[in-house]
Amino acid sequence: METTPVHSDALISKEEYARMIDDQAAHVLDVMAQRVGPEDVERLRRAYEFAKEAHKMQLRKSGAPYIMHPVAVAAIVAEELRLDANSVICAFLHDIVEDTDYTLDDIRSMFGDDVAFLVDVVTKKKKDHYKMTKQVDNYDQLLRSLQYDIRALMVKLADRLHNMRTLSSMRPDKQMKIAGETDYFYAPLANRLGLFDIKTDLENLSLKYRCPAEYDEIDRALQRDMAENAPRLKVFCTTIEELLRAGGIEAQAVVYYRKPYSIWRRMKAQDKDFVHIENRYYVRVTCTSADDSFTEKDTCLKIYSLLTDKYKERPQSFVNQIDQAKENSYQSLNVMLLSEEGVWEDVQICTERMVEASKTGCLVGRDESNVGEWIDRFKQILEDIARQSTSNSFIESVVTSLYYDDVMVFTPTGHGIILPKGATAIDFAFELSTSLGLHAQYARINGKLCSIKTELKRGDCVEIGTAEKILARRDWVDCCSTYKAKRELSDLEEQQVNTGIIRCERCKPIPGCETIGFRNDDGTITVHRRSCQEAIRLASKHADRIVTAELQSNPDITYLVSVRVKAIDRYHLLMDLIDTITTKLQLSIDSLRTDTVDNIVDCTITFFVHNLDEQTFAIRSIYNVKGVDEVKIKN
Repeated sequence: METTPVHSDALISKEEYARMIDDQAAHVLDVMAQRVGPEDVERLRRAYEFAKEAHKMQLRKSGAPYIMHPVAVAAIVAEELRLDANSVICAFLHDIVEDTDYTLDDIRSMFGDDVAFLVDVVTKKKKDHYKMTKQVDNYDQLLRSLQYDIRALMVKLADRLHNMRTLSSMRPDKQMKIAGETDYFYAPLANRLGLFDIKTDLENLSLKYRCPAEYDEIDRALQRDMAENAPRLKVFCTTIEELLRAGGIEAQAVVYYRKPYSIWRRMKAQDKDFVHIENRYYVRVTCTSADDSFTEKDTCLKIYSLLTDKYKERPQSFVNQIDQAKENSYQSLNVMLLSEEGVWEDVQICTERMVEASKTGCLVGRDESNVGEWIDRFKQILEDIARQSTSNSFIESVVTSLYYDDVMVFTPTGHGIILPKGATAIDFAFELSTSLGLHAQYARINGKLCSIKTELKRGDCVEIGTAEKILARRDWVDCCSTYKAKRELSDLEEQQVNTGIIRCERCKPIPGCETIGFRNDDGTITVHRRSCQEAIRLASKHADRIVTAELQSNPDITYLVSVRVKAIDRYHLLMDLIDTITTKLQLSIDSLRTDTVDNIVDCTITFFVHNLDEQTFAIRSIYNVKGVDEVKIKN
């Protein structure tokens, strides 16, 4: 965070600022005193005093004393995230090493190794040379901390949230940079951690500074919509509460309008204007007290039963997100009910604990049994990304793993798998095992035979069919959404060519062809057939880049080739062609297209070969089929 020397033209006096800051710090200590002992409260007080002294000569861009920022971050960590004493101490101290003359050793000597570790993680490292880029290295550093402790991520999110809440004092270019980072990285991270309120704040503040006109327009439209629907919705909510009370359940029905960012996102995704967007709001029915002999699910189902006794339910609108909880821990029963005014209302049924869980996310309960498995899984993904990605792919790979929406699908045995919205059967296969993904041949979705590129929907039951001779194709990567599938397919692509070797997309050489290579600016080599027009063009202009290069044959790697066959039509001709390629040559056919005009068959067959010798033998074998007159490679 940039700082400037103290100046005296602030609108609020130093004395007033000092009073405000001390009051807020005292509030943080009061909040923490309800959860920690007197010794930790004293450590928190010392951390605040130390931070105030360290930052005393610094101001924020707004002209306010800089210490206001660490205190505000500590308040978010204490109240909104409800973390432990050391995390709040870290919040007070998180800019000390970066912006003052104090060192990490100073912090360690005063507050211990744990606090020093947390401060070190959230401190941006100044380097002469960055491994990727400055921003991406900072993300890398932050995400790597997850292998030790998730609290550093939480403190960094609190830091980012307060910066966004006070972004108005920054220059427009700075606003765009910080808002862009927030929307692209920090908001999805908060979502994946299950911090719904923080995620929502980050998204909306980002939109407000990136697209202020669109934000204001949507906000005004929401205000009008609220005013128009308030009387009707008040009656609907009151009726629900009375109905449930009569059924022995105390509950609150409250209308929650979606924020401008959520509306903006839906408008973009559905290509609709504000008026035609459904579900601009939802009604949350929260059970506040119920029979202790009931489970949470039983209570929610009883509420659902009582409501659907009175209101018509839209067919296929019921979603059980208690058993099929999202990756970010959100839980509820969702259903669309037809109100007495003839409006379909989006109703979410939950308990107070579920609402609380949506705020504290993966840390709800702070029990290792609650968060350990989730953290281990997420940690492995991030460690793989950090280890394997380049500066160009790192952040994209991370964001892929922090997907915004998800769906739960099932194996035939009923095991639930959570995947990002838009995932395909390929993603599902790789999620189960690498071998299953690499040898996937087809999918059965809800019993129906489908391509493995088929997009999955919530609740689908998926079975993957495999064949040992089938090997995943590199172009599958364009049909994947999960990081794991993309990584495995990218690894396959690297295995399918020599290190640093790229095949020309025009001439598509295969092992055994006469080839020539051209060295690219990044050190890689593109291999062409010697007859390739692009190779001829490059040779005439960049002779100094010509190198000897050839593709090596590999029994596990195949290449698509297409041949055009002309033949005299006869009974069983097509079967004989297929039999020659698949049975006699043991090659896999990718596609076959045939036309017959005046007893002349024109057929294009695309199949897989390992090298030029195999291609040549296949062509010779096709020539030997009775009636075949011409066989030639189709480029």
